Amino acid sequence: MKVLIIIPTYNEVENIQILIKSILNVSKDLSILVIDDNSPDNTYQTVKNISEMTSNVYVIKRNSKQGLASAYLCGFNWGIQKGYDIFCEMDADLSHNPEYLKEMIEKIKTYDVVIGSRNVKGGKTKGWSLFRNVISKFGSLYSRFILGFPPIYDLTGGYNMWTINALNKININSINAKGYLFQIEMKYKAFKNGCKIIEIPITFIDRKYGKSKMDLNIFMEAFIKIWKLRKNFN
Repeated sequence: MKVLIIIPTYNEVENIQILIKSILNVSKDLSILVIDDNSPDNTYQTVKNISEMTSNVYVIKRNSKQGLASAYLCGFNWGIQKGYDIFCEMDADLSHNPEYLKEMIEKIKTYDVVIGSRNVKGGKTKGWSLFRNVISKFGSLYSRFILGFPPIYDLTGGYNMWTINALNKININSINAKGYLFQIEMKYKAFKNGCKIIEIPITFIDRKYGKSKMDLNIFMEAFIKIWKLRKNFN
């Protein structure tokens, strides 16, 4: 079972080296693909230096800031071409603890999708302001309401593991969403196409270094466009 960890980056030089080391401490058999959107802070060169010394660390540099959704789709397609079986989305800012990879890999043996969830029993966030917590909780609840309450409690979270079977069922090249809506569309399509999905509780820890890429405009875009996603399945 070949596992690929996909990490989009933009200005994550303070975090990426720590994250790569932590992932490889979980298992030396994991492969890591960093997709960098031409970070001006030397993120790409830092990962390139690591990849030259580590056979299972790879990096793609894109010419401009194209966003998280297109980065993941790029990573999925790269991994499919290289023959990977399992794909994991992961933030670069150390908010997603690599220790959860052990449980996720175990669960993916019997499920198509494993979601690292902040919203099931035992899941939580640390270090967020009240405003950001409200935005996140409301985002998932609103999404579930609009989409008819699919049995997924963290639709917006970004720590997710997929089998090649799930990606084929979804048809990732049909994904239209950008930004905040991307995770919702991926999970909803997986559900609608009969994928076996499980959520495991995680603690999401706010970044210590660097600047968050999330803002209210990204959230509001998803708030509106989710109606189109619902329409496409009705």
